[in-house]
Amino acid sequence: MGDLGQAVSTTKLKLKEKIAYGLGDVGNNFLFDLGQIYLLKFYTDVLGLPAVWAGSIFLVSKIFDAFADMTVGTIVDSGKFGSKKLGKFRPFMIYGLIPLALLTVVCFTNPDFSITGKLIFAYASYMLFGLSYSIVNIPFGSMASAMTQDPIERSQLAAFRQAGSNTGLLITTVAFMPIVLMFDTEEHGYFVAACVFAVAGVLATLYCALNIKEHVQIEHRAHERVHLGKAFRSILKNTPLLVLCLVNLFTFSAFNVKLAVQVYYCQYILNDMSIIPYMGFFSIGCVFIGVALVTKVVKWLGGRKQTYMFGCAVWAIGDIINYVFVTDPTMFIVFSCVAFFGSSFVNSLNWALVADAVEFGEWKTGVRAEGIIYSFFTFFRKCSQAVAGFVPGLVLTLVGYVPNAVQSASALGGIKGLMFIYPGVLAIATIIVMGFCYKLNEQKFREILFDLQKRKNQQA
Repeated sequence: MGDLGQAVSTTKLKLKEKIAYGLGDVGNNFLFDLGQIYLLKFYTDVLGLPAVWAGSIFLVSKIFDAFADMTVGTIVDSGKFGSKKLGKFRPFMIYGLIPLALLTVVCFTNPDFSITGKLIFAYASYMLFGLSYSIVNIPFGSMASAMTQDPIERSQLAAFRQAGSNTGLLITTVAFMPIVLMFDTEEHGYFVAACVFAVAGVLATLYCALNIKEHVQIEHRAHERVHLGKAFRSILKNTPLLVLCLVNLFTFSAFNVKLAVQVYYCQYILNDMSIIPYMGFFSIGCVFIGVALVTKVVKWLGGRKQTYMFGCAVWAIGDIINYVFVTDPTMFIVFSCVAFFGSSFVNSLNWALVADAVEFGEWKTGVRAEGIIYSFFTFFRKCSQAVAGFVPGLVLTLVGYVPNAVQSASALGGIKGLMFIYPGVLAIATIIVMGFCYKLNEQKFREILFDLQKRKNQQA
C-alpha cells in the first residue's frame, strides 16, 4: 500500500484556489440556472408560447448544446488556443464570458414579434446561449483533472465546486423572483433580473479563471496531439465514464425537472408564490450541509460509490413522502430539504468521479483527453436537460395547463407528479445502475495511478 500511495501526487491545493474554483460554479450557475428554473415559465407566461412548443425549445437546444460540448471539448484538447501564461483551459473561460452574459439577457427579452417570430427568436437565442455556455463551462470542468490527482483533494475540490453550484442556485432561487416582482410588469422584471445575474456571473467566473492553475503536468501535451477518432474510441472503453453518463441522464433530468416545476407547484398547488424564496433558502441550505459532510460520509460508508447510492436513497424518500402525505407548505419545505440533502451527495461526487475517469481512460487506452471526456459527460447532461425541458412542457399540455388561471384536477395532478414521482423514480433507478455496473472503487483507482506512474518512469 505504501507504493500505491506514493503514486498519488502529494501536492495539496491551496484553500484560495479551492475557493476560486467553487466561485467559478457560482458564476456559471448565475447564468445557467436562470434558464433551468425560470425560462420555461417566461416562455409560457410572458412570451405566450404554448407549453409544448416552449418545452420543445429545451429539447432541440439542449441536443444542439450536447454536440456543441463535444466540439468544444475537441478544440480544447487540441491545445491550439492555450497559452503559456493561462494554460490550456483558462483562455476559453475568460474570452467567452461577455458573449455568454449578453446572451443570458437576450433570452429574457420579449421582442415585439408574432407568436411564430417569438418562437424562432427563443430557439435562436437559447441555442446561442448554450454554445457560449459550452465554451466557458467545458474548460472550467476539465480543469479539475489538471489541478490535482489526489483522490481526497479531488473530492474536496468537487465539494467546493458543488458548494459554489449550490450557492449560485440558492441566490438565484431566493433573489431572482423578488427582483422580478419589484416591477409593474413581469416582462421588465425578468429583463432587469437577468441583467443583474449576468453581471454577477461574469465577475465570479472571472475571479475563478484568474486564481486557478494547472498543476498536473503531462509531458506529452506539448508535442503529442490526441487523434479525434482514437479519443472517441477510447471513450467507448471507459466503463466508469459510461456508467456515470447513464446515471446522470437520470439524476440531472430529475433535478432539473424539479427546479422547473417548483414555480408552478407553488403557484397552483400551494397557492403561494412567496414561498419560493423560503423553500430555496432552506432546501439549498440543506444541500450545503450535505456538501460539508461528503468527505466524512465517504469515509463512513467506505467509498464514493456507496455515498452516491446513499444520496439517491435519501432523495427518493423525501420525494415519495412529499407526494403521498404532504399538503401543508411547511411540511413541503421540510421534505424538500430531505430530498435536496440527498441530491447534494450525488451532485458533489459527479465531478470527482469524472476526473477519475480521465485516469482510467488513460490507463485503459493510453489516451489522456480531459476535454473530450468532460464534454462527453456533459453531452449526456445536456441530453438530460433536453428531456427535463421537454417533459414538463409536454405533460403540462397533456394535462390541460392554462397559464395564470385556475387549474383543473388533471393539471394539478400532472404538476404534482412531475415534482415528486418523476425524480423519485429516477433516483431509485440510479441506485440500481450504480450498484450493479460501477466498478471503479478507491483501491482500484490507486492501483491505476501507480501503474500510470510506472509507465511514466519507464518512458522517462
